[in-house]
Amino acid sequence: MSLKRFKLFLQSGNKKSRMRRRTDTIFVIIILVCVEYLRAQNPPADTSAPRTEFRTVPHKAFSVGERLVFDVGYSFITAGEAVFSISRSDSLRGREVQQVMFTVVSTPTFSWIFKVDDKYETWVDAKGVFPWKFSQRVREGSYSRDFEAELDQIRHVAVTKDGKYPIPEYVHDIVSAFYFTRTFDFSQMMPGQKTYLENFYKDTTYSLAIKFLGFQRLKVDAGTFDCVVVEPLIKEGGLFKSEGRILIWLTNDERRIPVKVSTKVVVGSIDAELREYSGINGPITAKVK
Repeated sequence: MSLKRFKLFLQSGNKKSRMRRRTDTIFVIIILVCVEYLRAQNPPADTSAPRTEFRTVPHKAFSVGERLVFDVGYSFITAGEAVFSISRSDSLRGREVQQVMFTVVSTPTFSWIFKVDDKYETWVDAKGVFPWKFSQRVREGSYSRDFEAELDQIRHVAVTKDGKYPIPEYVHDIVSAFYFTRTFDFSQMMPGQKTYLENFYKDTTYSLAIKFLGFQRLKVDAGTFDCVVVEPLIKEGGLFKSEGRILIWLTNDERRIPVKVSTKVVVGSIDAELREYSGINGPITAKVK
């Protein structure tokens, strides 16, 4: 091939390359125009619209009106009273919710040594048993702590006074996690088996494992009950955050009523035992006497 013919070949190739680039550019422009047209005709879904599909957790464990009263003992002293209650139902974000309250108050005598006045509140979805809102007011001796979080289960974000934080689907606060555990079927579980939940507190989501330990008959002031024994393995942010093991006895029936909570804290060992109950969602077949 002569030098002249080679130059003509290169010029021809450059023309073809330029033509191809022009064609590609025109093609991209056409695609972008089409995309914008389709967006105009079909705008994206409104993410602020309420979510309509949530899980349903069938259970007969608890309902509005339930009230459980515990004596809180420190060593051999009755140090206070703890109350779990489901006060009322309401509507939140278009969903039926139940107001769950947990309070712990020290007795007048023990308050001279160490005064406790704690209050926890959570709004639990009536059908899905997951929280929409959680608040905590802690007054223990000279220590105080207040915390509140809106748990947006639609957009998976927790909103606190300090900011917004991503949360996984159906994340729990520690109180709602306790009530969700009451819906478990332990009959098919083996001792040592764990069920994992997610628990949001302050600005972080923590793993919360519920370990099934077995069965035991237990006598407290409210009666004698056949129970399942579980151990929550809490890392942080817990209502029952402690320095050692935490054991919880639940009635071995459909109610899963907490009968006893035993935990070791910094100042010693604390037991909460069921003294009286009312508004139970059906018969307690696990009650022996």
